[in-house]
Amino acid sequence: MTAARWASRARPLVGIAVLVGLWGFVHAIKAVDPVLLPSPLEAMQAFARGIAEGTLWGDFQKTIVRTLVSFGIALAIAVPLGIVLGSNSRIYESIEFAIDFFRSTPASAMFPLFLVLFGVGEKTKIAVAAFGAALAILFNVAYGVMSARKQRQLAARVMGAPGWRVLTDVTLLESMPQVFVGMRSGVSIALVIVIVAEMFIGSTDGLGQRIMNAQTIFDMPDMYASIFAAGLLGYVMNLVFLVAERRFVHWGGR
Repeated sequence: MTAARWASRARPLVGIAVLVGLWGFVHAIKAVDPVLLPSPLEAMQAFARGIAEGTLWGDFQKTIVRTLVSFGIALAIAVPLGIVLGSNSRIYESIEFAIDFFRSTPASAMFPLFLVLFGVGEKTKIAVAAFGAALAILFNVAYGVMSARKQRQLAARVMGAPGWRVLTDVTLLESMPQVFVGMRSGVSIALVIVIVAEMFIGSTDGLGQRIMNAQTIFDMPDMYASIFAAGLLGYVMNLVFLVAERRFVHWGGR
């Protein structure tokens, strides 16, 4: 492998090195109380210890399961509904205000409503996360269907393709890049809402609860380790969808 290729692959690590270096420098000069900002090494040791002992890994798994379940529910509801709305502009225009209103409403403001509907427990965390993710997916799916190239749809109709074939073979394929954008946004939103819900809705496990517990007892290395685990989870989920998009939607933009 040439030096240029090595440099290209190592380039994303520059930002991480700068961030860790800045963190270590701030800790070294004690610009922030060392009790509140431990060194990067202490945080990494807490992360490794949590993984080795299984406590961090257990909370990590709980958050993954809640996020994937809520995302799966959102996907199952939002994709078919988005296709219907995107295929019929009159229906979409009639409920566009409601979609934009709830999409613009902070998910945390919806917690009391979902607590009333589902009580304190797993259902509330999953339901509110699915709600937030579904709105993002719904908007992008509908937009993708509406933005499908009219020329290709018209060409398919001229060649005698029935309406359902135009929808499945042209419109849906044309909309797939935008659908993947919605899926990436949806899984990120689901993760954020799940972690916030774990912090404030009667949770005994999960990364959100672990972050709050560590902050309460001033176990700052463990708090930063849990924050790092949450960020790593979000990054990996987004990366999975990026790789899947490049693999399965290689025609996007062509």
